[in-house]
Amino acid sequence: MTFAQRMATMIALILLFQFTAIAQVSISLDRPDGIFSVGETVHWTITLDKDAKLDSLTYSLKLGGLTVVSEGALPTKGNKARLQHQFTAPGAILLELDWVTANGSHNEQLSGAIADPDKIALSSERPADFDAFWDKQIELLKAIPKNTQIQHRHLPENPNIEYAHIQMKNINKSWIRGQMAKPKDNKKLPALLIVQWAGVYPLQPEWAIDKAKEGWLVLNINPHDLPIDREQHFYTEKKEGFLKDYPSIDNESREQSYFLRMYLSCFRAAEYLTEHPDWDGETLVVMGTSQGGLQAVVTAGLHPKITASMALVPAGFDTMGPTIGRKGGWPHWYTNTEGKDKEKVWATSRYYDVANFVPNITCPMLVGIGLLDQTCPPEGIYAGINQLKGYREVLLLPRSEHQSKEGSQDAYTQKLETFWLPALREGTFSVKD
Repeated sequence: MTFAQRMATMIALILLFQFTAIAQVSISLDRPDGIFSVGETVHWTITLDKDAKLDSLTYSLKLGGLTVVSEGALPTKGNKARLQHQFTAPGAILLELDWVTANGSHNEQLSGAIADPDKIALSSERPADFDAFWDKQIELLKAIPKNTQIQHRHLPENPNIEYAHIQMKNINKSWIRGQMAKPKDNKKLPALLIVQWAGVYPLQPEWAIDKAKEGWLVLNINPHDLPIDREQHFYTEKKEGFLKDYPSIDNESREQSYFLRMYLSCFRAAEYLTEHPDWDGETLVVMGTSQGGLQAVVTAGLHPKITASMALVPAGFDTMGPTIGRKGGWPHWYTNTEGKDKEKVWATSRYYDVANFVPNITCPMLVGIGLLDQTCPPEGIYAGINQLKGYREVLLLPRSEHQSKEGSQDAYTQKLETFWLPALREGTFSVKD
């Protein structure tokens, strides 16, 4: 066989693999928005491509993303199969479809539905001393001087933006580290606190600079006590070292949990913005995604001057969800108990359950919820957000898992960038009736 023939054969095999690895299976729901009422029945139609060659096709239906109500092999007739589920109570149902192609490729596709989301209740009661605990922690924080340190950085490519690295003292001799940016026009500005998703990584300057260009006084903080601009290997080392499983650090103690300094970092960052000479004294917004969404909700629950909070697929809700048969949100306190006293972890989790901060929130909220999200499942988020006394706009993203795929979270991003942020920045935001 010549070299050209070998290359042609290789390309053909690659194309064959790509063809056979294509999904070959699609799911359609009889109601595209995925929202139903108790008593209604969800119908799914599963369609196989006409040339599909599968070794197996199985399914699982899970209430609350956890409790299996039906599973098994899925027979097809005329390249189609059908499934259904009747809702008997408010909540969500997740369909997991798995198949193996003739070449051994494993595939998965999700679909889901939710019934009466505004009626979903909490999995556990708020601790009676919840507010007293957090009032005490804030009091202890305020006793620690900020000792704010600012290092201005020159930005030749952005001459109209003032940019700096900042750090402030936090509890337990730790530091809050972040970046600030604002226009160089000496005007009073609305303030924007940007909080970060999970992981261990550097902060990118554009995350602050881009919003400063729009007219914000921006503070973007690292969730960890780490420098914000080291080389990637520095963060990889920390991620594989002492921060490998940071959510479980001291998770048996409400006074020592790793999340205590993170939550208080958010409070102190918001407090710093209220004291900044360039703040307009009116608008103080916090926003984040996943772990950042967790922090955005917590900040609004802790700091009374927050005027709006925006959270996409927020983590931290429903720590005790598994006790009533539904999956809790990351960091999955209920199951993150290896080598620990489970009862102590569960008791501690209730003081960090984001749902328990919601009753103290008085500002408007924008929340994006992924219907197919298995990291931060929809039921627990709804249960928490349903406690809001003030205005909220909740966007259920029917095709969204935790990460955005093929525009599955675009509805939230568009609402955030084209309405909420501009209206808040310009002072034209108004609560709808």
